[in-house]
Amino acid sequence: MLYRLAAETVLLLHLAFIVFVIAGATGAARWSWLPLIHLPAAAWGVFVELTGRLCPLTTAENYLRLKAGEAGYSESFIEHYLLPIIYPTGLTREIQFALAAVIVVINAAIYAWLFYRRRSSRRGDS
Repeated sequence: MLYRLAAETVLLLHLAFIVFVIAGATGAARWSWLPLIHLPAAAWGVFVELTGRLCPLTTAENYLRLKAGEAGYSESFIEHYLLPIIYPTGLTREIQFALAAVIVVINAAIYAWLFYRRRSSRRGDS
């Protein structure tokens, strides 16, 4: 039971990390230090998608599920939990490249907007 609970906790942490990678830049409007954490996390997300590697959180969840007597899974977190919903046919390299591009585009747009907003507010204060 404890291993299963730990696996579910890792699953929730993994999902939170993915949301942070995709949209964490939005928090930079409130906390100026957040890009110091978010940019490396986003870079990791892009790296994992472009190289097709398994995230260590997937490995940890699988280990805990096996210890709990459940079946693990061999594909990535996205393939196992999200792609059946979004892409029922399965993950391809092209989709992984698209997911990486989505991370880059969303975050670049948010950071550009924040930069523009801060620059505009400084001009108004002068």
